[in-house]
Amino acid sequence: MPQEIKGRLVDLDTKTIYGAIVRVNDEGYITEIEKDPGRDKRGWFILPGFVDAHVHIESSMLVPTEFAKMAVVHGTVATVSDPHEIANVLGLKGVEYMLNNAAKTPLSINFGAPSCVPATSFETAGATLDAQAVEQLLQRDDIRYLSEVMNYPGVLNKDPEVMAKIAVAHRLGKMVDGHAPGLRGDQARAYAAAGITTDHECFTVEEARDKLAAGMKVIIREGSAARNYTALHELIDEFPDQLMFCTDDSHPNDLMGGHINRHVIRAIHDRHDLWNVLKIACRNPVEHYGLNIGQLRVGDRADLIQIDDLRAFGIMATYIKGQKVAEAGAHRLPVHVEEVINHFNCQPINPEQLRVPANGKKIRVITVTDGELITGSTTLAPTTYDGEVVTAPERDLLKIVVINRYEPAPPAVAFVQGMKLQRGAIASSVAHDSHNIVVVGVDDESICTVANAVIAEQGGIAAGRDEYLEVLPLPVAGIMTNKRGPKVAARYSEISGFARRKLRCGLEAPFMTLSFLALLVIPELKLSDRGLFDGGQFGFVDLWME
Repeated sequence: MPQEIKGRLVDLDTKTIYGAIVRVNDEGYITEIEKDPGRDKRGWFILPGFVDAHVHIESSMLVPTEFAKMAVVHGTVATVSDPHEIANVLGLKGVEYMLNNAAKTPLSINFGAPSCVPATSFETAGATLDAQAVEQLLQRDDIRYLSEVMNYPGVLNKDPEVMAKIAVAHRLGKMVDGHAPGLRGDQARAYAAAGITTDHECFTVEEARDKLAAGMKVIIREGSAARNYTALHELIDEFPDQLMFCTDDSHPNDLMGGHINRHVIRAIHDRHDLWNVLKIACRNPVEHYGLNIGQLRVGDRADLIQIDDLRAFGIMATYIKGQKVAEAGAHRLPVHVEEVINHFNCQPINPEQLRVPANGKKIRVITVTDGELITGSTTLAPTTYDGEVVTAPERDLLKIVVINRYEPAPPAVAFVQGMKLQRGAIASSVAHDSHNIVVVGVDDESICTVANAVIAEQGGIAAGRDEYLEVLPLPVAGIMTNKRGPKVAARYSEISGFARRKLRCGLEAPFMTLSFLALLVIPELKLSDRGLFDGGQFGFVDLWME
């Protein structure tokens, strides 16, 4: 039935705030906005809902219907979502799964066609999406854009397959998203000149300025692992038309606490202009991608939120197409029981497979920085025992293992510094982007224990030492669960806490950091299931330096 939403309207077009009655028809569209001077100084504020301009829903470990229940509570009415995580596992079948599930929730989830499946040719994924498959997806009305083009060397070198995917998107009039960490100057200009319109990977303000100057939109990311707000927020009042906000990857415990509303609150507290912040959070993604999301105008869909004040931004209610989907911190969405689909063909491993014979004086070591996706590379003299290279927790020098989950193969073994793990091991089949199993541990027995626990569940995260073992099964593609969001968040927090307390891991988000150690398109040194990979050289390198 028709409804009236009353309060103080925050008008992004006129940059004014005034009392108003917003009238909404049965179809969920705004038919009238009547000014009501009696409400100029009282009542909740009414404003457009927030949009996450780049997010992988799979990283929440929740299927879209469960992700939606958590997001709407924080005032999110829409997302721009790249399904390349599940596409790397299940190909077109995985994208279809996400589309079908997302259709069951009012949250406007706008999917793209994954451009890089697999992300590189230097790892084993569960599927391949070539230019023909990408075109098949882009021809659909429910696929809105070409997802992040991670193969930036392919763009710069005009790789025919990469350029064919970009050309298809242009021909069909759909936007092309970018992913080019660290590109500056002429390289940034060449990347943008290929018709790539956004980047969410800027980690310095100088890099962001180069890409803005090249005509790209910069998406300020604040997620569970990569957090770039501090480095980039000075741009908010300088380039309000060219910025957006995103989370990229947000684990369930973080999603419990907030979403894009966190970006907004932080920016307001940092004294950025209210109208610039709201333009970035609410409007720019809608205009850039051409989303059917209302902007509080007559004739628009009633996609809006009510908040208590313009500093704390407490979300009192969220409406999507006129439907109140959340109120006072609780969602109002139905329960759906989802099927499980997967792709897992992996056998248990044993300590003998993890032996590294001593074969030189120096080894290449992956270096990790807490809160960053970028890894470094260093060379160290190994610790050896009885002719083998062994871990040295006192040096924070641990083994990292990547196991092919799609077909039987020997595990890849290397070394990592910066994981700050003193005991046991942690493992995950959430390992961007191919989602093989990645493990870091202090000893081979613990590494095998947690890896085999993940294998037994056909996907999940695990932490263990001695007789202790904690596991969160992820049966949907080995990266998500069909369980309820709050329970998943609580269990994830328990296992993360176990890793920090019992295993004495010093990282803020151990499993999020772990999940990116096999992502070859993020510099510098990584490990795939096929070996040690140098992002600078964009090729395999040997463990031994000499």
